[in-house]
Amino acid sequence: MPALLSDPNAWLAFATLAVLEIVLGVDNIIFLTILVSKLPQARQQAARIIGLALAMLTRIALLCCIVWLTRLTRPLIDLGSQQLSGRDLVLFGGGLFLLAKGVTEIHHALEGAARGNRAPMRAGFVLTVIQIAIIDIVFSLDSVFVAVGLAKDLAIMVAAIVAAILVMMWVAGAIGGFVERHPTIRMLALAFLILIGASLVAEALHFEMPKKDLYLAMAFATAVELINLRMRALSKRRA
Repeated sequence: MPALLSDPNAWLAFATLAVLEIVLGVDNIIFLTILVSKLPQARQQAARIIGLALAMLTRIALLCCIVWLTRLTRPLIDLGSQQLSGRDLVLFGGGLFLLAKGVTEIHHALEGAARGNRAPMRAGFVLTVIQIAIIDIVFSLDSVFVAVGLAKDLAIMVAAIVAAILVMMWVAGAIGGFVERHPTIRMLALAFLILIGASLVAEALHFEMPKKDLYLAMAFATAVELINLRMRALSKRRA
């Protein structure tokens, strides 16, 4: 351990991996924000902390089971032109779950708007945490494979994951509050959820969908919506 602390390459690997873990955690924060918003205000922060803590434990557990993790890439099902591995099946199931969740949430939002002042649906705390725990496994796969590819030392990988999750815990509350205050941002987040779900299904079926293009599209859409929010705020002030 002292040798790692004095090694510049170890610090570089740690910083690079921590930043990538935060970037790859964007989809996790979006999903977490949507789920937690269904809880009473007093319990949302606790659900965020527990959900992200579960994500951290999941990723560390997968890192410690790296031999088992590499076996997930071996073909399990042969469909002629397609061979599906255990990883593909996990991604496929997770993608379908996100697609269903995104479409259902948009349907509820539109139904509530059509009916006027309708009380928002509330979810149970335990059910919300269980959903977060299940989907964390899907979100953890990519980040763990990235960690293994970038760093060779388990201590560096674990430290980077812990640092990334702590940063996500710090910003998740602010992001969640911002989404709740602006319904159009919430709808955009739901659209991102559907986009992420579709990308997971495509990846499971071996269709190429570069993550950088996906994140650039999401960043561009977010920037446009932020400009719209600013313009609406200025219009209200002038009025």
